[in-house]
Amino acid sequence: MNNKHFGHTLVFSITIFIIGVYIHGTGILYGGYSQDAVGDSTPRFEGVNMRGLYTSLQNARFSAPFPDDYYDTSFRLISQAGMNHIRYNFYWEAYEKNPLSFMEELKHVSSLADKWGLNVIYDNHQFHTSSWLNPQGGTGFPTYLFRNNVSYPYNSGGTPSDTSAAKWWTDWWDRRINDVSGRDGWTLQAEFLKKVVNTVDNNPSTVGYEILSEPEVHSADQWKKIGKYNTFMVDKLREVTKKDIIFSMAIPVDFKSIIGVNAQNLANMAPVNKTNVIFKFSMYGLASRDSYQEQRLNMFVKTGQLAEVPVYIGEWNNVIRDKVMNEKGDFDYKINNATSDLNQTSLDTLIKKFSDIGTWGWAFWSWNYIPTAPPNFNLITVTSDGNIQATKYYDMIKKSISNMT
Repeated sequence: MNNKHFGHTLVFSITIFIIGVYIHGTGILYGGYSQDAVGDSTPRFEGVNMRGLYTSLQNARFSAPFPDDYYDTSFRLISQAGMNHIRYNFYWEAYEKNPLSFMEELKHVSSLADKWGLNVIYDNHQFHTSSWLNPQGGTGFPTYLFRNNVSYPYNSGGTPSDTSAAKWWTDWWDRRINDVSGRDGWTLQAEFLKKVVNTVDNNPSTVGYEILSEPEVHSADQWKKIGKYNTFMVDKLREVTKKDIIFSMAIPVDFKSIIGVNAQNLANMAPVNKTNVIFKFSMYGLASRDSYQEQRLNMFVKTGQLAEVPVYIGEWNNVIRDKVMNEKGDFDYKINNATSDLNQTSLDTLIKKFSDIGTWGWAFWSWNYIPTAPPNFNLITVTSDGNIQATKYYDMIKKSISNMT
């Protein structure tokens, strides 16, 4: 690894119990955590999503410079804004590409997070499944889980609307995905995640681990299968860590879909062992009264109640999409960069709502050295010579947090 790149609480009032007795007003014991009456505390963790260099495939697709002091400067700025949390997005594919540099970067992140008093969730992220299915922007699962099956050919699409992705995710939930040597995919992923745990678990900054961000569901019978998968992963990770484990909402989130998007099915994804387990969901919109985003939010809150675990808004921002026709001649929804924006009022409203509804924590999307669209998707910009500059959205979040304290 080139070291030059690495210069230096929906309300849940959380109490971790060593013994299994809970006596605290009207609180309810949820998977090792206590949930008090709504409206009397703030999120335990407030922060941002962050991408790195060797822990991501992005460095192979963009020419943006990676600042020498990226982590130290970023963590200082995050701390100075009143935030105490990082959801660190890493990709299994990136590990397979460069295992040594991947793990060295994780060590560096955890060390500097210790220094700045930040709390890190290490998120096993995926977007459009894998670069195998979407070479232009997909990343997540390693290519050796695709090469040996003609049912999901290269560059055939990794979104929930793509046939190849539907076939692959169906096989994944049925535990029929193997590598070229016939080794079981679930076991391979658990072994990879254990390596991550063994690298950072002893650091005080490490809060926990997310099993898999936003997996895809393609039929109504897959919800309980995901529950079996999450149970498997939690059981395996509990062999090496007692820290928090997060399971994620699935996509797509379409109330009219035949897959049955509702709180009960989402709760079916919960693992059997719920000790120190959190349910994570994403929120990309303003949850105004009677809106679609409010329906989503209420569903996710209900999911946590049914699963008896705290909830965590692992990604949030504002996204407005326009209905357009894609290159295949199908209708799709494309982000409108002009209308997808945040102002101080909307940020204040969202952050207050997170406290009012009792979330365990939240992470803004995002903090990224690579330029992103729309502009509100990034709290920093990086100049051509590698200097990190905070955007106006950084100042807005800093002000919102200050107003809440």
